[in-house]
Formats: sequence, structure tokens, C-alpha cells
Amino acid sequence: MGSQEEYQPLLIRLDSYSQIPNLSSSAIEEFLEHKPVAVRWWPKLVAWESRLLWILSGSSIAVSIFNYMLSFVTLMFCGHLGALELAGASIASVGIQGLAYGIMLGMASAVQTVCGQAYGAKQLPAMGIICQRAIILHLGAAVLLTFVYWWSGPILIAIGQTEDIAEQGQVFARGIIPQLYAFAINCPQQRFLQAQNIVNPLAYMSFGVFLVHILLTWVVVYVVDYGLMGAALTLSLSWWLLVITYGIYILVSPMCKETWTGFSWKAFRGIWPYFKLTLASAIMLCLEIWYNQGLVLISGLLSNPTISLDSISICMNYLNWDMQFMLGLSAAASVRVSNELGAGHPKVAKFSVFVVNGTSILISIVFSAIILIFRVGLSKLFTSDAEVIAAVSDLTSLLAISVFLNGIQPILSGVAIGSGWQAVVAYVNLTCYYIIGLPIGCVLGFKTSMGVAGIWWGMIIGVFLQTVTLIVLTARTNWDSEVVKAAERLKKSASAERLDLVTDI
Repeated sequence: MGSQEEYQPLLIRLDSYSQIPNLSSSAIEEFLEHKPVAVRWWPKLVAWESRLLWILSGSSIAVSIFNYMLSFVTLMFCGHLGALELAGASIASVGIQGLAYGIMLGMASAVQTVCGQAYGAKQLPAMGIICQRAIILHLGAAVLLTFVYWWSGPILIAIGQTEDIAEQGQVFARGIIPQLYAFAINCPQQRFLQAQNIVNPLAYMSFGVFLVHILLTWVVVYVVDYGLMGAALTLSLSWWLLVITYGIYILVSPMCKETWTGFSWKAFRGIWPYFKLTLASAIMLCLEIWYNQGLVLISGLLSNPTISLDSISICMNYLNWDMQFMLGLSAAASVRVSNELGAGHPKVAKFSVFVVNGTSILISIVFSAIILIFRVGLSKLFTSDAEVIAAVSDLTSLLAISVFLNGIQPILSGVAIGSGWQAVVAYVNLTCYYIIGLPIGCVLGFKTSMGVAGIWWGMIIGVFLQTVTLIVLTARTNWDSEVVKAAERLKKSASAERLDLVTDI
């Protein structure tokens, strides 16, 4: 390690900034190699990393929320068609669309890993090939899922829904089949752009499509009265508008001229190594997403399902909003870690993990406090039923705990995605959620008087164990070794392009 004199120019540069240091990752990596780092420079380093994090996460959070709002607005309009239509659309969204959402979002995390590391390693042409490869696999999954959508009626009946609700759910599910294919293309597109730190244009496009979606849904439901199928097809159209706008941006933007070099048959070569990472990614995130959805479905099997479902649905709505916020922060964490590992900056990657977790914990403390302070008011926004309000108030302490854990767990999952640990985390999720958490929740919910609170406690236990495991995994990580693994992963993924990657880092 060099002496302080060797680092004096960098120290002078860092010390000269009164607000946010505008330094490169390479300079920060060099600085962090010098130990010990003086205490007076840590606030400047944190400010530097926080600036990069919020540039990414601010727009990523907006994209996540506006895309989530497309389905949310559709369900709001379905509620004006009638209670039966709303029930059918809601259960199709949770039981059918939620299945596809978990699979597609999970598969797309592989794009975050490989494209993020490729961008950090300056292997720019490989990113377009990786994106095309991901779209091919996503479309293949969409073809298989189409059968689930088409025969969703019998599936919903099989999981305990009435025939009337299942019939309406099938109408809605068949109407959003085109959305399934749009989602299959949009997920890789979005991760491809985010890996290049292109986030603001995504936010603008998502906001624009959201406004158009509100207008189109109003026209279809209220003006031309096309009913539930019309609302579903409008949702599909809005997702295709996202695909088209993202696609036009990728084709014409000068920011993508080096990463997107056109369609190529190379996307079909070397697809097996990428498929294995995609499969592990899908399993990892599906186990997380389905765990929360399972809480709602299981609550409907309790002795008083109406109150249980109403109260848990209200709480889950707030948890989903918090989840969308944290997913944006998680995406930013994934991009930061993957970029720095790909660039060969292990110290900066480790420092980024420290900053993003500290930031998310502070945000979650604020969100949890808001929930506890306004526990009655939050339930009144959804219902005036005194029994439901009381049930929601009883659950808000558990909601606050879940929101706090939600400030740690998704961020660590984002770090895992950026590092390519999906296969390991999939085993962790399976054990903590389904072997430990879910059985405990069922015992507490059905064998004691705790009811829905018991089911939720089981979920919290599973999330807590998974969070602790990820903390230990992250703390024990050898980041120098992760840089080497990232280079090897890129070399395998880009083997079809015969790229000469630097592995001697």
C-alpha cells in the first residue's frame, strides 16, 4: 500500500469539495485502498455515493410506481363496474397476473446482473446481445404462461374461488394476455437501460403512458361501456405503449448507439449459461413475491374471511406502495454494485452497499413511524366499516415491522442481483419462507386465536430470517473475489461475441 504522499493529489482534490465530491469511481477506489481513511473524508465519500444512488433511484422509484399504477388504476375503474367485476379482476391480478409478474421480474434480474457488469467493464456491444437474449427467453416463458391465463377460470376455482368470481377473473385474465407479451419485452428493455444509468427518460415515458392510460380507461369503461374486457385490453394497450416508447428510445438515442448495434443471430448463441442464471433469478424473486401474495390467499381460508381479507388487503396495499419505492432503490443498488464489480472496483462496490443500506433503513424508520402515528386514518381512507377499521388498526404494528424489514431485505436482494448470487439466495428464500415462515404462520393462524395476525407473524419470521442470512452473506463477502467472478461471468455470457475481457484484475 502506498504512502500518504502518493495519494496527496487525490486527498487535496477530495478535501477541496465543500459539498459533493465530483470524482470518478477509479479515484474513489484508489482512495479507499489507502488505509486508514481519515474521519473527516467519510462525509464527503458518503455524499459522493449518495448523489450517484439518488440519481439512479429517484427515477427508478418513479418508474416502479407509475408502472404499478397502471394496474392499480384499472382495478379502480373495474370497481365502478360492480363488486363482482372488481372481485374477479382483483383475484386474477393476484392469482394469475401475480404469477407472471414474479416470473418475468425474476428473469429480468439476470439482465441487471450481466448488463450492469458488462457496462462497468466497458463491454458495451455485449449489452444489446444480452438484452435480445433475455427477450427471447421472456417470450418463451410468456408462451407457456398463456395457457395459464386462458384457462384461469378452472385454476381460480381450484384455489377456492366461487364460480361467479372465477368467471369474471377469466374474462379479465384473457384480456391481459397481450400485456403478458408486452411485459416480456419491457422487463429486459427497462433493465438494459437502467444498467447504463439511463433512468430519467424511463421516468418521463412511464409518466406519459400513465396519463394516457387514465384517459383511455375512462373512455373505454365510461364512454363506450366495453366493461371488464375493455378495461383489461386497455391495460394491455398501455403496456404495449411502454414497449414502443422504450424501443424507439433505444433505437434513436445516441446514448444507446454503442450498446445497441441492431438485431443479431448472436443472441441465440451461448444462450445456455445465461438461461441458468435467468432460471435462478426467476426462482429467487418468485419465492419472494409469491410469499406476500400467499398471505392474502391464505387469509381467505380463515373462519371470518370477509373481515380477514378486507383488513389484510388494506395493509397489503400500503405494503405494496412501500415495496414499489424500495424496488426502485433496490434497482439502483443493483446497478451500482454490478457497474462497480464489472469495472473492477471492489472497494467502491462494498462502500455502495454500506451507503444504500444505511439510506434505506433511515427511510423505513420514517415510513414505519408514519404508519404507527396514523394507524386509524390510514384504514379510513379505504373503508368506513368500524369492524374493518378496528381489524386494520390491530394489524398496523405488524405492518410497521414489515415496512421496516422491507427497508433492508429488498436492498440486500438488489445487492445479490448485482453480484450474481441469485442461485444461493433462491435456496435461502425457499428455506426461510416456505420451510420455516409459512408453516409457522399457518399454525399460528389456524391453530390459535391469532387468526390473520398469526399468519402475518409467520411471514415476518420468514422475512427476518432471510434478512439476517443476507446480512451475514453480504458481510462475509470477499469483494475482490466477486470482481473476478464478474469477469468470468461476462466472458461466458459474451462467448458468442468472442470478446476479450480482462480477467487479470
